[in-house]
Amino acid sequence: MENINSIRKNYRSFSTAAWLGWKIESNWTDPFLFAIYSIVKPLSSAGILVIMYSIIAQSDFTSPIFAYLYLGNAFYQYVGAVMSGLAWAIIDDREHYRTLKYIYVSPISVPYYLLGRGVARFITTTFAVVVTIAFGVIFLKIPLDFGEANWGLFILTLLIGIVMLATLGMMLAGIAMNIARHSDMIGDAVAGALFLFSGAIFPLSILPASIRWLGYVVPVSYWLELMRRSMIGSVAEAFPTFSSLTNTHLLLILVGLTLVFGIASAVIFGKLDHRARERGLIDQATNY
Repeated sequence: MENINSIRKNYRSFSTAAWLGWKIESNWTDPFLFAIYSIVKPLSSAGILVIMYSIIAQSDFTSPIFAYLYLGNAFYQYVGAVMSGLAWAIIDDREHYRTLKYIYVSPISVPYYLLGRGVARFITTTFAVVVTIAFGVIFLKIPLDFGEANWGLFILTLLIGIVMLATLGMMLAGIAMNIARHSDMIGDAVAGALFLFSGAIFPLSILPASIRWLGYVVPVSYWLELMRRSMIGSVAEAFPTFSSLTNTHLLLILVGLTLVFGIASAVIFGKLDHRARERGLIDQATNY
């Protein structure tokens, strides 16, 4: 009975927070303007990449490297959104709405509440990813055949990746509890660093050997590779970074690293959460 009550509590915390997160994310303007924003933002990001590539490669959009980096950039939107969503929930509730202390004294699970708050970012980012890929297929002729895509691998990899990114986001949420308001950019800062070391827009083999190893211990690298392979198959497999590894090998590595980071996230968040409560940081506004 106690386990059932715990499951109900966690589900209630998660589902309520997901609803609240969506209301906050989509309530700043009317639905029409929100829809326009959701379309223009990802296309603007993709447009910057396209312009840079066209200058460097003389507009050779038929090259496999373009499909490789375009899809990597499209799926990488999840990285910043999910991690930032969890960390930003702390700043938003503590500094803006001043409700974090009430959440802590409520009969809910704080970790599941934070995970729920990240759902809204996941939903809006999914729309952005779909728009970005559709634009690439229709206008840039990305060689993506939806009938040939490995949808089983795609769904499995996406789900594992979201869990992995959520664990990283929980670490950042714990850090955000213990530092001042300027931590609102912590998710974007970490995502920016991972953009370089995860092979999002170029193979890791391009990096200097002294820092290349970082790309091989970051689970995002394996996640992006599997996402590419699930969509464009042999085109992605032709690149040298993980050419010696099969999809099964990549999945096993991704699952293993997700478990390692998941355990580390639980320990780190627990310690940082305890530290924040001990020092009275839960209800301390730092927007000086």
